[in-house]
Amino acid sequence: MKVLLVSANTETINMPVLPLGLGCIARTTQEAGHDIHVLNLMTQEDPLKILKDAIKEFQPEAIGISVRNIDDQVMQQPNFLLEPVKSMISSCRKHSDAPIILGGAGYSIFPQSALNYLAADMGIQGEGETSFVRLLARLKKKLDLSEIPGLYLPQKRLPVKVSSTNKLDDLPMPLPGVHLWPFDRLEDGPIWMPFQTRRGCPLQCSYCSTERFEGRVLRMRDPEVVMQVISKYAQAGCDHFFFVDNVFNLPLSYAKALCDKIIAARLNISWRCILYPWKIDEALIKKMALAGCKEVSLGFESGSTTILQNMNKRFHPEGVRKISQTLKKYRIQQMGFLLFGGPGENKSTVQESLQYADSLNLDAMKITIGIRIYPHTMLWRQAIKQGVITPDDNLLNPKFYFPKDLEIWLPETVDEWINDRPNWFTS
Repeated sequence: MKVLLVSANTETINMPVLPLGLGCIARTTQEAGHDIHVLNLMTQEDPLKILKDAIKEFQPEAIGISVRNIDDQVMQQPNFLLEPVKSMISSCRKHSDAPIILGGAGYSIFPQSALNYLAADMGIQGEGETSFVRLLARLKKKLDLSEIPGLYLPQKRLPVKVSSTNKLDDLPMPLPGVHLWPFDRLEDGPIWMPFQTRRGCPLQCSYCSTERFEGRVLRMRDPEVVMQVISKYAQAGCDHFFFVDNVFNLPLSYAKALCDKIIAARLNISWRCILYPWKIDEALIKKMALAGCKEVSLGFESGSTTILQNMNKRFHPEGVRKISQTLKKYRIQQMGFLLFGGPGENKSTVQESLQYADSLNLDAMKITIGIRIYPHTMLWRQAIKQGVITPDDNLLNPKFYFPKDLEIWLPETVDEWINDRPNWFTS
């Protein structure tokens, strides 16, 4: 079949993101014998025209659309991001009779409500490589679709649950210049090529939606296989990588083995990653520095032990401080994160967190006010119990957990802190 794969994400508020997930789908689909065309609409000035031209020229028999973001998670003035996707789907309908199939991280959090809202033909929740290829085979032969894992149709979900591949190495990674390539234009600095070595997260932070699209079980690729693919990217001219694994440092032994492989390969690359500030020793940080790690996202979220417990975090402020000090020792830059407004938050815990974050003296600090409520999380259950939302609220339009008595005081307080600290900002 001729399959058009579209990355619908055009949001550039935080940083332009290359469509890694769609790249994975592209390679698997191509290796299954299909003719593919991948379209990234991120930096296009007129995405609807680009999409229309691609449909007319390629004449697809199926159209896959990746939905990465539902909204920007900003409580004060939330930006709902599905309207542009809806326009893209309308354009597809106008210029093609091919079935439209949704997927992606954002879609997988709201599989039924997003499908109904966007009026596509079907959608796949969760890990899509295997299910998408099976779906194409059945569509081509006009067979029954009821056995496709994670498949949703308008107004109903089919009975087969979401599945994930236990052995991640069975799923090939996208190749540079074939399934994933840099933007045609990018004004702000180097392009950080996204790279994933693990899927899943067992940590179950109270507000996190990762489980909905990657599952709880942590699955890892063979470090040797990882290095073979990274080497291909390096040979293609990519020298900046962003390891988008939910938690780079877990398991600790795997993170060390991966760093050892990068060091031994002598690729002269720079990279960044996401650290969960728990179970990190100096040996790992030293290996990270030697392997080319230049900066990390340090998601400690709060400086209050009470709030950390309410968020179901496994670490404590003093443990985060020790890790931060060791990262500084090896000259790895750090961006910290504070997330205000969850259960138990009050003026005292906010002040405690602000003072704690200030004492770390990080390279950058990002503050988010209000916590986006996602379905089937611990926070979702708390919000229902406390009457913040109702059980039948599908949450596609963003709802936030936030104490009403902090509505005026907290934004004003955060603004005062940011005014005196140029490397602090809000999302």
